Amino acid sequence: MLSAEKVSKSFGGFQALNGCSIEIGAQSITGIIGPNGAGKSTLFNIVGGLILPDSGAITIQGKSIAGLRPDELAKAGLVRTFQISRELGQLTVLENMLLASSGLSGESVWHNFWSPTRVRSEQQQAIAKARGLLEQVNLWQFANEPAKNLSGGQKKLLEISRALMLDPKIILLDEPTAGVSPLMTKALGETITKLRADGLTFAIIEHDMDVIAKLCNPIYVLAEGRTLTSGSFREVVANRDVMHAYLGKVS
Repeated sequence: MLSAEKVSKSFGGFQALNGCSIEIGAQSITGIIGPNGAGKSTLFNIVGGLILPDSGAITIQGKSIAGLRPDELAKAGLVRTFQISRELGQLTVLENMLLASSGLSGESVWHNFWSPTRVRSEQQQAIAKARGLLEQVNLWQFANEPAKNLSGGQKKLLEISRALMLDPKIILLDEPTAGVSPLMTKALGETITKLRADGLTFAIIEHDMDVIAKLCNPIYVLAEGRTLTSGSFREVVANRDVMHAYLGKVS
């Protein structure tokens, strides 16, 4: 589904990524782990179109996505979320969802005058779609509440649901359970697992190894900007190089 091959990126004299490569298979939940400073977020920022790599190739289903902006990537089927939720707090939960709808006739001032029936029809379809997605994650009852009133875990679920409004093929999740209660962590895991079963592909940066162990296969380990190893959870945690990267030199 997605391939990043020999991606490098430096910031001044700091080499954030140095020939990093990963492969994300269709309908997989691929985990990306590594110590702080390993290059995980830089990799996501490059794949997600926020920054450009110095070198390397990134493709979706064999087609290059190099240089595409985040909105162009969304149209190509790739959407990402962030470690810190970026909901628009003063808007309602439903309004946050509807903002993700694109290409509606109502975005044109003229269509509101010349094609009001079409505009209303598309708006109702968008609302129905948003309701269905919010019901899946038990957020519909908060549809008219300001998004700022949601708990941390609920905001993460809102971010995933908002991404689904774009009908993506692959979603990049940056630490989806950071700062989330155990109960909401379980709900997030169940939601991600169900969506994968429905055909979606995920790549997840996560520090919670219990979440990685339960959800992800394969798992890539990054260290010092490179891909250190990959495999199942059991394989990577037994790897001496991984132990060295996390814990320092091991005897």
